[in-house]
Amino acid sequence: MEFLVKSTRAETLKTATLVVSIGEGRKLGDAATAVDQASNGALSAVLKRGDITGKPGQTLLLHSLPGLKAERVLLVGCGKGDLSDRQLRKLVASVHGVLKGLGGSDALLALGELKVKSRDTYGKTRLIVETLADGTYLFEQFKSQKADPRALKKITLIVDKAELADAERALQHARAIAAGVAFTKDLGNLPPNLCHPSYLAEEAKALGKAHKNLKVDILDEKKLKELGAGAFLAVAQGSEQPPRMIVMHYQGGKKDEKPFALVGKGITFDTGGISIKPAAGMDEMKYDMCGAASVFGTLKAVLELQLPINLVCLLACAENMPSGRATRPGDIVTTMSGQTVEILNTDAEGRLVLCDTLTYAERFKPQAVIDIATLTGACIVALGSNVSGLMGNNDALIKQILKAGESADDRAWQLPLYDEYQEQLDSPFADIANIGGPKAGTITAGCFLSRFAKNFHWAHLDIAGTAWISGGKDKGGTGRPVPMLTQYLLDRAKV
Repeated sequence: MEFLVKSTRAETLKTATLVVSIGEGRKLGDAATAVDQASNGALSAVLKRGDITGKPGQTLLLHSLPGLKAERVLLVGCGKGDLSDRQLRKLVASVHGVLKGLGGSDALLALGELKVKSRDTYGKTRLIVETLADGTYLFEQFKSQKADPRALKKITLIVDKAELADAERALQHARAIAAGVAFTKDLGNLPPNLCHPSYLAEEAKALGKAHKNLKVDILDEKKLKELGAGAFLAVAQGSEQPPRMIVMHYQGGKKDEKPFALVGKGITFDTGGISIKPAAGMDEMKYDMCGAASVFGTLKAVLELQLPINLVCLLACAENMPSGRATRPGDIVTTMSGQTVEILNTDAEGRLVLCDTLTYAERFKPQAVIDIATLTGACIVALGSNVSGLMGNNDALIKQILKAGESADDRAWQLPLYDEYQEQLDSPFADIANIGGPKAGTITAGCFLSRFAKNFHWAHLDIAGTAWISGGKDKGGTGRPVPMLTQYLLDRAKV
């Protein structure tokens, strides 16, 4: 899909479909008024009949209005007063739902006059384009019968001349974020028999070949043993698929500038190991690598924008399987940091690959480290599927991430990391246990990771509830939190 922004009079342009807004109470906006005048009151006549009332997301399609070059005019209700982000997304999704069912190859959206709470032209335009792009996503590479080719190829947003520069910048950022979201969705939706640690390593190498300022290192099983990554290796030892730590170093800033670091959990399939999961819904455990996938997607957005920062992306990739070689509950392993861990539950494996990867991240002397992981089902119990869980050891970093989430409409909610929770991880046999009991599971998982992040500013995002939609015909990856992470890096780059 091609997206453009223009400053022009919508009623004068030739297009397959022109979209204008109608306020609640059948009020014409500026663009709709101009269309009404050009068509000798055609819109007023329709409104008088009561065919549309202007409630948010309500649509009415009109054909062949006199005095217009547009073949169709689509009216969309925008309610009264300022819209929320959610209302705007629903409105845009409603418009796109109509447009993609039509035969026209292009559409003009004269929605620049919509008012959205706490959003300027940049924020509103970016949200519109990201929502439209998300609506075009398809994952059908394994279907023998593909969907019919979409007739709609181009969407142009009409804005005032004074707003054109901000809209262009929003469009540039939205394109990059949409590309990153789609890449993240693709990786998550791939079947686990194809998308394993070695596959992700090849994806990283391909990115490295395509971009001169991206250096890629793949740490294999031998290298991980040399580094003493005992926790990481313990997760992988039950699988035929070898583990990989993927390190991608993007150099967009000054050579001596300290990088930001993103660490992604990449468990390409999680059976739970010896602590095996129930069979129902286990197919969705292919999404246990969505933390790593979101780091891939964020990096893709950064590469497209060529942000003036340095960024290190570390992906902890393994498959958690039961076998005669698998780790047992009760086993004790030594991490790369030298701390010992008693593994009480092999289904708490994400923190084991992440702890060694966090230790490895120290060598880059990062400004800040954010790890992203589908870590705990407890996070879904606590926060549902609307916001991601957030913890960390630095208040400034936490506030930056929360602000980025609000700006990107990809929000997180901070949970506490009090010392009292740390005590739940006490082990009589090792330095730390890998689970803290049934209470506050999301927080004790964060406490576990905090033991390996004492030497840098660190935040942890638990995306177990937000990374994919579970069950039913809409099952699939969401691409979150790519918008949040990209916004965080845009803020750091001051773009």
